[in-house]
Parts: sequence; C-alpha cells; structure tokens
Amino acid sequence: MEYRQLGKSDIRVSVICLGSMTWGQQNSEAEAHQQLDFALESGINFIDTAEMYPVPINAETQGRTEKYIGSWMKARNNRQRLIIATKVSGKADWAAHIRDGKACLDRDNIRQAVESSLQRLDTDYIDLYQTHWPDRKTNFFGQLGYSQEDEAETTAIEETLSALHELVVEGKIRMIGISNETPWGVMQYLQAAERLGISRIVSIQNPYSLLNRSFEIGLAEMAIREQVGLLPYSPLGFGVLSGKYLNQQMPDNARLKLFPQFARYTNPEGVNATQAYVEIAQQAGLDPAQMALAYVNSRPFVTSNIIGATSMKQLENNIASADLTLSADVLEKIEAVHVRQPNPCP
Repeated sequence: MEYRQLGKSDIRVSVICLGSMTWGQQNSEAEAHQQLDFALESGINFIDTAEMYPVPINAETQGRTEKYIGSWMKARNNRQRLIIATKVSGKADWAAHIRDGKACLDRDNIRQAVESSLQRLDTDYIDLYQTHWPDRKTNFFGQLGYSQEDEAETTAIEETLSALHELVVEGKIRMIGISNETPWGVMQYLQAAERLGISRIVSIQNPYSLLNRSFEIGLAEMAIREQVGLLPYSPLGFGVLSGKYLNQQMPDNARLKLFPQFARYTNPEGVNATQAYVEIAQQAGLDPAQMALAYVNSRPFVTSNIIGATSMKQLENNIASADLTLSADVLEKIEAVHVRQPNPCP
C-alpha cells in the first residue's frame, strides 16, 4: 500500500481511504467491522465518515455510522493506528433533523457537532475534521451554473476556520479539511489562515471519477500548488463504472435499485461514456472498477481515494486497485473518451 502526505502535515495516509456511508443502512455493525478489519489488514490507515451518515439520511439512523466505527476501535483497541476523518454538516433544509434544522458552519454548531462526533466515535480526538459542504449558495452536489444570491445569513468562512482552529488548539481535532468546495472557497480558507495566522486546510473532498473530472478545471492546480490534496469521493460513480448497470441491468440489492433517487451517474451521456470505459478495460483484460479506481489513484493532485463497498467481494476488488498501474495505451484511450464526452455526470 502506498502512503501519501496529507497536506503540509507530517501525517501520511494510505492511497486508498475506506468510506463508510452505507454502514447503518445497507450494512450492519458486524459487516462494518468486517470491512474495517480487512481494510486495516490490507494496509489502509485512513477511514472517512460524517455526522450525517448513513446515506440516505434520516433521523432514525443519523450518527449510526460513527457509532459503528467507535465500537470497532474500542473492541480492537487500535485507535493509534488510524487516521479518522469525519465531517460537520452545513446549512441544509433537507437535513432538518440535524441540530433541529439549525445546522450551519458557525462556531456554536461546529462545537456541538464535534462533541457529538467524539462521543459517537468513542475517542478523544478526530484526526481530520471537514466541513461537509459550504453554507453559502454555490456549485456543489452536481449543480451547474452559478447565480449570486442573498447571503446575509451565511456564516463567513473566516468564522468557520477560526472555530475549527480553536478545536485544533484544544486538541479535539488535529487537522482541518473542506468538502464540496469551489476554487473561490479554497482560496478564502487559505487566505484567512494566512491573514489570521491560524490553522491551514490540508485537504478537499470533492467528487472525482472518469464520469466527473470537473475538479481538474481550477481546483487541480490549487490542490498541487497549495498542497491541499483531493480526497475524491464517488470514484466509481455509485458503482456505475463497474459496468454492473449496463444494458439496463439492475442487480438485486444494488444501491441504485434500492435507492433510485441517486441517479446522478446514470443519465444517457453517462451510460454511453461508461460503456466506452468498460470496453477499454475489457480489451485490456482489466476489471472495469479497478481500472476506474487506478486512474483516480494515479492523478498527481489526489492524496487518498475514498472507496466504498457493501460486500466483501467489492471491497477486496476495490482495494486491489492500489496495486494496478495503467499502461500508456489504456490511459490514451481513456483520454480519447473524455475528449468525446467530457464530464457527462458533474
């Protein structure tokens, strides 16, 4: 397993990060523990979660994922071997069960959120604490186009970063990250840190896959030059890039069959691009999912690739992508598809 530096910190994380958003909904506590055991044995030291998980979100299950990770660490007594990342929810009317619908990225909310996460994780500190999405209205979760809106009640990035820095000083979190951010947002966090002399962000967690390479436009240069590496999520587009949904297939217990609302990666353009990528893999004798993940792993702006799985077979297959190096011929063919159908599923 390869390990990469997390931002400008002295922490090194595995190139594969284990995502957890299915634990507590599609996966039981025992299954979550089994996945965690295998990941650790495979060299993964980086686990990503969030206060709102599992997904789909609802009041009955919210926080269950963090509890599963906490119970596993307690049972295995292995906290010191791990880099644990979690997230605080931003403002969202669709998540009204989180802090009575008042969730946002101000100081009080961040403090409440981190204390609750620490309790659920059964730990004294969180290694990487991330904002899950911006408070302000901007482009994220697949939204295209930008229009200026009234932001009178939006928490200033300076306040958010200052609140997070206070938690670093207190030892409750070690490092700060952001998620679903734009180039403007990244620079605001970096400038605020420099201006105030406080903690700097070390990472950005945004979507990135063969079906959505929009991160390369603006953010990739920042990630490299500013050492704010990408922690890509949905690198398989909810499993679409494995090819299992092609030809209108819908396997039993597959995520898109259980939760058809997650259709972000199944529009006609995305299906056509997926077909082309799967054919490249098959012609090269590669597993399509492993090829898609290996491509993400190989990008110079990526720090750690967040994979997720609902079965042990999927998990083993996905982790094995860390050992795959794509040939120049395969890479050339991938780029040719991207030129024909760039970012079909933003």
